[in-house]
Amino acid sequence: MKWPLILLFASVAFAGDGPRLFYSRTFPGSAPAYFDVTLESNGDTVYREAVDDELPSKFHLSEAETKEVFALADKLDHFKHPLESPLKVAFMGAKIFRYEQGTEKTEVKFNYSEDVNAQALMDWFERMAESAQQRDNLERAAKYDHLGVMHAMDLLASAYTRKRLVGVEQFLPILDRVAKNETYMHQARALAAELAEAIRKAQP
Repeated sequence: MKWPLILLFASVAFAGDGPRLFYSRTFPGSAPAYFDVTLESNGDTVYREAVDDELPSKFHLSEAETKEVFALADKLDHFKHPLESPLKVAFMGAKIFRYEQGTEKTEVKFNYSEDVNAQALMDWFERMAESAQQRDNLERAAKYDHLGVMHAMDLLASAYTRKRLVGVEQFLPILDRVAKNETYMHQARALAAELAEAIRKAQP
């Protein structure tokens, strides 16, 4: 009877030892001025707008999305080399890439990089942040500002059309709630149902 428990604890410990990626951007004057994203090898994602954020946004990337992100980190040799461009460019925010696995931890800081893999990886993390922001925005509107739900839905639909959203299944619960709640405007409910259907049809 003890073996299944031993195997369970071993599998949990093994999952915790998997590689982890971290990205942060600090840009005073922007909104938000700071955010960071942590991605686990199993797709679990955490978005924070403060280092001591006690209520971070959590969601999950698909296996394909997660593999693509980690493949870019592999191409960048897990951030063991500088990425900063020698070009003189305007300040675009202080950024950090970090790779962690067990006791191994490597990171690189930069403002702007010409490396196409670094640019692609940064875009992935920026889209993770945008996705969390869009979901939080809709959640707040649905809870506190029923008249603002339509505006939140317009922003979310636009982000989806521009392919700025990742881990899109995270939106289905809130979209379904909006679509079925008659206290919201009919247009908002219809758009929520339409977007939820598009997300479900796009799933493999």
